[in-house]
Amino acid sequence: MAADAKYRKKVTPRPRRSHAQPLSDEELLTKLRSLGVEIDRPGLERLSEQALSAEEIARRLLEQRVFKSQREELESDWIWIGLATLWQRWFPDRAGIELLDDKMQLGYDLLASSGSVAACRIWLEAWNDVLRLFNKSGLKSIQEFDDRFRVTQSLFNWIQDLEQELWNAGLGDRQFLTARIAVVEEALRRFPSDDALMIENCRRAWAESYFELGEADKAEALYQDWLKADPGWGWRWIGWSDRYGFTRTERQDLKRCEQILREGLSIAGVRDRADMAERLADLLEEQGRHEEAAEFWREAEAAAPHQRDHSG
Repeated sequence: MAADAKYRKKVTPRPRRSHAQPLSDEELLTKLRSLGVEIDRPGLERLSEQALSAEEIARRLLEQRVFKSQREELESDWIWIGLATLWQRWFPDRAGIELLDDKMQLGYDLLASSGSVAACRIWLEAWNDVLRLFNKSGLKSIQEFDDRFRVTQSLFNWIQDLEQELWNAGLGDRQFLTARIAVVEEALRRFPSDDALMIENCRRAWAESYFELGEADKAEALYQDWLKADPGWGWRWIGWSDRYGFTRTERQDLKRCEQILREGLSIAGVRDRADMAERLADLLEEQGRHEEAAEFWREAEAAAPHQRDHSG
């Protein structure tokens, strides 16, 4: 519609939430009354105690209505818009889907304009809203949340963006690394059966944050527990070794990095063997140990076809 004037003439534009921003509370209440909705602050407070979004309230109010024209149907969007705007103004501390969506989108805007720290401050508020909405709704998984609610970002993708930006912010301010640990611990506790890749990313973030904070013992214990449960997970061996090869702390220890990779490669049937051998070959090359590196380049090449077949 923005790009094509002819199309704009053919289409009746729907009202948007931004259209409500200049209106006063009384003007919004008058608009709602004109659409047959009698509501006041105590009434909306009662409704929002049980509802997860203004849209849910509006949907219930619209269930019995029959629209005589497209224009009348479009005008009814003002019921949701008015309720959402008043909820945001009157009860900003009460979690709701529309408010959560606003915080998520504001975070992306701040990320582009001001960086990770500004984005993470608003996103940590959004994360608390997510937890409250799960508590209120009784939902058990991220997939259930994404299936039920129509928000701009999928929760599945946003959680992973949150943990990554908490890492970026934490490189300058350690409090964000502590917050990152809390976020991924809670995500792993609440969503233990969600997507395997997300679970692995959360575990990596958990251990990675402890290493960066200088709490290597806690990170070591995590990796040992995970690999005791699944010693064949090659990328977990790689992740553990990387903590000693790619760190800004005094914990960098190339010998320990090498030891972990060799231990993982000694596991019969370990997955991702080609990737592990390549990582070790790179490490040895960087130290000028070219003959040893060549041995692991050959192992990586030999393992690659089997790894592709296994993955497929």
